[in-house]
Amino acid sequence: MPDFGIIGLAIVLAIFFVSYKGFKDPAYLDRYAFRVADISHGRQYYRLLTSGFLHTGWRHLVLNLLTFYFFSGSVEVMLGYRNFLLLYGASLVGGNLFSLLLHRHEEDYSAVGASGAISGLVFAAITLYPGIEVGMLGLFVPGWLYGMLYVVISAYGITARRDNIGHDAHLGGGLVGLLVVVCLQPELLRTNYLPIIAILAPALGFFYLLIKRPEALVLGNLFGRSPAYQTVDDKYYAQQRQQEQDLDYLLDKISHKGLDSLSTKEKAKLEKLSR
Repeated sequence: MPDFGIIGLAIVLAIFFVSYKGFKDPAYLDRYAFRVADISHGRQYYRLLTSGFLHTGWRHLVLNLLTFYFFSGSVEVMLGYRNFLLLYGASLVGGNLFSLLLHRHEEDYSAVGASGAISGLVFAAITLYPGIEVGMLGLFVPGWLYGMLYVVISAYGITARRDNIGHDAHLGGGLVGLLVVVCLQPELLRTNYLPIIAILAPALGFFYLLIKRPEALVLGNLFGRSPAYQTVDDKYYAQQRQQEQDLDYLLDKISHKGLDSLSTKEKAKLEKLSR
């Protein structure tokens, strides 16, 4: 099967040239990156799309393009160029919308990369081709097993937050890709139900746990003991109150003893709270 269809090739070229311009011009990257504050408050919704054509560096770009290369051709052949473009765009925007939902209280959160859309292609390929095997760490595993492990690892990454990988966009984009391809070809529910179940079962379990224990997003542990607050909003407002108290303390200290009375740590904290 061809490695690139006409739409796939056009997407690769667009990603390459837009990413390269972002490498050379940080202001350009900043203008089109995914950023919660600019999307939620500035209503710059175009960032949900444009951020998927930018990357943080050559390694980030090459890894994404390699994955795109391995999966895009077979999916475009099966779906046709119009549906392939629909699948890619929906996965990109869907992954970013899921990320926006999870990070809605983190106004300075930002991200770039095509990983959400490419995850949609990977999940679509697993759904379309029953016997597909996917390479992982030098080994090839059945597509259904790869999809299941991908969901589990992404779910862990979303709550643990131990790296700077956008696991939320990966998971959201992948699931949107699966759902789009099933809507386009409903017969897959009968002919290729195993990978669909393998992917959706842990994903639905993860979403159920998040609904039951939304504080896991700030605790970093789905199974840890809950604190006094029970929701992410509770945690957010508790943090806001604490920050206001800290700022009041620092300002009161300045008014009585002067700015020089603050320690280096207190000055850094004041600068952060004053933003």
